[in-house]
Amino acid sequence: MSEAELAAHRLLIIPGGDFMVMGKNLKAATGAKIRSAVQRGLGYLGICGGALMAADSPDYNGFNLTGGIRFGFYADVNRGIHRDTVALARPHEPPLDQYWEDGPELSGWGDVVARYPDGKPAIVEGFVGRGWAILAGVHPEAPDSWRRGMTFTTPAAVDRAYAATLIAAALQRTALPHF
Repeated sequence: MSEAELAAHRLLIIPGGDFMVMGKNLKAATGAKIRSAVQRGLGYLGICGGALMAADSPDYNGFNLTGGIRFGFYADVNRGIHRDTVALARPHEPPLDQYWEDGPELSGWGDVVARYPDGKPAIVEGFVGRGWAILAGVHPEAPDSWRRGMTFTTPAAVDRAYAATLIAAALQRTALPHF
């Protein structure tokens, strides 16, 4: 897709996955086109690996929507945990149990919409030029099959409704409550 074709849309959603594999299968020019389209007004929603792709990661053809900010993985990775239930804190709302799998913590960019249990940013949002981006280190869209063998206090339907909230906010450029 050309930059003009990308810019003709209102929202680009980059889902989760191994951001290193995703990025190595993109040309550097693709990242530059996406960055330029977002800066010119395209909305962006990055979920897990898509949030990592939004950061500055030149070795993996990242989009650098974050003005040079790089993200690390959430602390559970350092404890050998790669898949877990995490309770996200949100301003003025009850916590949501979300599915997490090797997702990033999103310190250093945007307004914090939700925090991991250790207080680090789990969901952030902000302007990228004339565009709007929401980045999530968790998977609110996770189907029931991903949740098997794990304990959630939040029903899957509630988490998926939150995924719809994130999509609508990214599409409509609506700021969510933030800390």
